[in-house]
Amino acid sequence: MGLTKVGHVLDAIKFEHTVFALPFAYIAMVLAAGGWPGWWTVVWVTVAMAGGRTCAMAANRVIDRIIDAQNPRTAGRHLPRGILHAWELKTLAAAGAALMLLAAAMLNPLCLALAPVALAFLIGYSYTKYVTSASHWILGFTDGIAAGGGWIAVSGRFEAPALVLWFALTVWIAGFDLIYACQDVDFDRAHGVRSVPARFGVAAALQVARANHALTAVALAALGWMMGLGPLYWAGWLAIVGLLAWEHSLVRPGDLSRLNVAFFNVNGYIAVVALVAVIGGLWW
Repeated sequence: MGLTKVGHVLDAIKFEHTVFALPFAYIAMVLAAGGWPGWWTVVWVTVAMAGGRTCAMAANRVIDRIIDAQNPRTAGRHLPRGILHAWELKTLAAAGAALMLLAAAMLNPLCLALAPVALAFLIGYSYTKYVTSASHWILGFTDGIAAGGGWIAVSGRFEAPALVLWFALTVWIAGFDLIYACQDVDFDRAHGVRSVPARFGVAAALQVARANHALTAVALAALGWMMGLGPLYWAGWLAIVGLLAWEHSLVRPGDLSRLNVAFFNVNGYIAVVALVAVIGGLWW
């Protein structure tokens, strides 16, 4: 009640969840630059991230509006309830895409050349859950574009540490998306939505999620070694490992009651800790 149209839009696209990927774009920039990358790069990468994520989430809400209306968990979203209209979110998605392309043009030619490819993933990943259970990793790869984009915004080329960071982001996000998908197992099976939990069960999905987060820890360790980061980075790495362990302690096959805490709170902490750790590791 009382939300403005802008408030409804921001709520619909979950703008606050930008915290999951944006810090990794900053991490990539800081590592590629070996320090502060400059205001021009920081501002335009931030604009590109905001535009790209707005495009992705607005498109996702439009693409999923029919299935969302059928799922009791998502039937209260803005499109199923008629609070917002599909044309409004389509317009928002187009505006977000245009903003991302503008920002890419302001950065360097490689960013601009790859921006349409990134947009294809940002929009296309929403369809993948209807055709493959690998959709969790496609989502992770898509969010990992933040790392690749932040790196090439500074250096104008791909380098090995950027790919390691991209991999870390891919398996981290895939891991918590596997956990998130556990709450829709029965619905997904009944309506043909593909996911690891729907295909193999909640217990197996949680095991796969743990494996993905173990790989996240290994990749972040490899990144710290490759970049020669100092003790503060490794303190942050230990904190991330502890947060991942905490995340998995919150969910069990027979008890998903704390799933939202595991999904939203813990992963938000992980993203912020990773950014602070990298900055600290470079400083010391």
